[in-house]
Amino acid sequence: MFDIIATSAMGLEALVAKEVRDLGYECEVENGRISYKGDALAIARSNLWLRTADRIRIKVGEFKATTFDELFEKTKALPWENFLPEDAEFPVTGKSVKSQLFSVSDCQAIVKKAIVERMRKHYKKTGWFDENGPFFKIEVALHKDVALLTIDASGSGLHKRGYRAGQGEAPLKETLAAALVMLTNWSPDKPFVDPFCGSGTIPIEAALIGQNIAPGFNREFVSEGWHWVPEKVWEQARMETEDLANYDQPLDITGTDIDHRMVKIAEENAFEAGLGDLIQFKQMQVRDFTTMKEYGVIVGNPPYGERLGDKEEVQKMYAEMGAALAPLDTWSVYILTSNEQFEQFYGKPATKKRKLFNGFIRTDYYQYWGKRPPRTK
Repeated sequence: MFDIIATSAMGLEALVAKEVRDLGYECEVENGRISYKGDALAIARSNLWLRTADRIRIKVGEFKATTFDELFEKTKALPWENFLPEDAEFPVTGKSVKSQLFSVSDCQAIVKKAIVERMRKHYKKTGWFDENGPFFKIEVALHKDVALLTIDASGSGLHKRGYRAGQGEAPLKETLAAALVMLTNWSPDKPFVDPFCGSGTIPIEAALIGQNIAPGFNREFVSEGWHWVPEKVWEQARMETEDLANYDQPLDITGTDIDHRMVKIAEENAFEAGLGDLIQFKQMQVRDFTTMKEYGVIVGNPPYGERLGDKEEVQKMYAEMGAALAPLDTWSVYILTSNEQFEQFYGKPATKKRKLFNGFIRTDYYQYWGKRPPRTK
């Protein structure tokens, strides 16, 4: 069994934890990380399925360290040979927060040296290691004098789904886009609209969720090259993603944007994801949005008006959006913005709001719940 950590953006820990539990693993939640135990299959599944996690790490050890000696000896005492083959390429990265050992470059060098010593002894080697084999990126993270040593099992971050051929100037991370959809009351039988679709990330993530397609189905992971996560395990995990996908689920998903170039990019990205026929994209301003459909869900990440000169334009657009969406009383509307006066420009207080971070920007997710459909007997 391995100690697995799914890292998470601030504010999304509960969502990541729910996803981990849905995969069948009991977990513990801390700031920015969700910890659980699992076998090699759990590593593959986590990489393939977790929509809102940043990356999957394998914990090698955790201990208190206030001196470089202590860091060296305790690192050397860990069973690195269980993870690293003799030809492993293993760079060490680091970070330090509120710790006596604050020089990150020194901590990295010491951890590297300690692992080399341990491996020399195990592999009975006197010289240097060639490091021309599988890739193991090791991280030493110090927080309040506790060192956590992990190996990254994802490679590029999990937000890199492999479908983004093009993007705009302020793209939303795919992991956050998935979270925005999962925080709504949308289900695949309801219409879904993103009136500020940009490069199409939110509608694409909604379609993946709607058909239960694993977000990692279209990419590779660094742990596919590790001897202790065997190829047949990856084959099994990928077969599961095929079996669980519901490609026959009809979807009604639309993305609109004011910029025709973004609409074109969004269409290309949707085709790259294999969802081109499922999502309608069109050029449109939010103030022109009308629909006869009922009980739909609108999710938007509009411009925030952070730059000077954009502010008034954005405030006007929020007001126009409020006016356009006001008649749609059966629709639920979810808007992410850092603009703290959003409700007054939109013209209505939110049913609920939730604090989220878009990159380093603190935002609120304003939620307006529509009327519930009548109960069918």
